[in-house]
Amino acid sequence: MVADLSQRLVPDELWLLVAPLLPPFTPRPQGGGTAPCDERAVFTAVVYVLTSGCAWRYLPPTFGTSPATAHRRFTAWTEAGLWRRLHRAVLDELGARAGLDWASAIIDTASVRAKRGSLTGPNPVDRGKKGSKLHVLSEAQGIPLAVAVSGTNIHDSRAFKPLLLGIPAVRSRRGPRRRRPVKVRADKAYFSKEHLGWLRSRGLIPRIARPGIESGERLGRHRWKIERSIAWLFGYRRLTIRYERMGSHFLALLGLAAALTCYKKLAKLRSGSH
Repeated sequence: MVADLSQRLVPDELWLLVAPLLPPFTPRPQGGGTAPCDERAVFTAVVYVLTSGCAWRYLPPTFGTSPATAHRRFTAWTEAGLWRRLHRAVLDELGARAGLDWASAIIDTASVRAKRGSLTGPNPVDRGKKGSKLHVLSEAQGIPLAVAVSGTNIHDSRAFKPLLLGIPAVRSRRGPRRRRPVKVRADKAYFSKEHLGWLRSRGLIPRIARPGIESGERLGRHRWKIERSIAWLFGYRRLTIRYERMGSHFLALLGLAAALTCYKKLAKLRSGSH
C-alpha cells in the first residue's frame, strides 16, 4: 500500500529527473550535524505534504522519514534552488518533445489566505485579511512556465516584467533553446504604455485589454487556459491556504507544484496520449 502510494507520488521516471539535481551530502569534518537519509523517501514526503495539504508534524511515519528530517531537507533544498531547477528540467524534456506551444504567453493571478509570514499583505477585496497572491505565466496551452508570490496588496502589474524575464531558456526539438513567446496575453490590470513599449522593444506582440475601451475579458477564448493552469496548481492542497511562515517556502511549494504539473503533461506525451 505504502509502496504503491510512493510510486504514484514519485514515479521512477520523475525520480530520474530529480536525483541528479539534488545537492550532494557533505558530512562536517568535526562530526555531528545532519545525518544522511533516504533522499527519495524525503522527496516523496515533500510531495505528499504538497498534495495532501497535511501539516509537516502529521507526516505519516510510513514514508520512512521523520517530519523533522523531511522539513529540514525541504529547507536545505529550497536554499539550494532545487525547485526552480527541477521545473526547468521538466520543461526541457517537454521542449525536446515539442510539448510546448510558444504562440503566446498568458498571465494571471490568484489570491489565497495566509496565516502569517513574509510575502503577505492585506487583501483589499477580502476585508483586509492577510493573504498572498500567486502570479502565474503559462504558454499557450496553460503549461506553467514561471511563477511568483507576493502580498495580496501588491498590484498584479508589478509581476508582469519579472514573470516574462523569469521564463527559462528551454530546449527545442530542433534549433537553439527558446524563451520568447510570439504574443503576450493579459487582462486590463496589466495595461500600461510602459508595458506595451517594453514588449514591442523585445519583439513581442501585446494582447492586453485597454481599460475603458475593451472588456476586461480581452483574453477571451484564451482565458480558460490560464484559469485551468491555476486550477491545476490549486489541486495541490497545500497551496489553497498558506501556512508557511517563510515566503520562500511557500514559493518553493508553488514551484514544485508547477514542476509536477509540467511532469504530468510530459508523462502523457511519453505514453502517447494527449
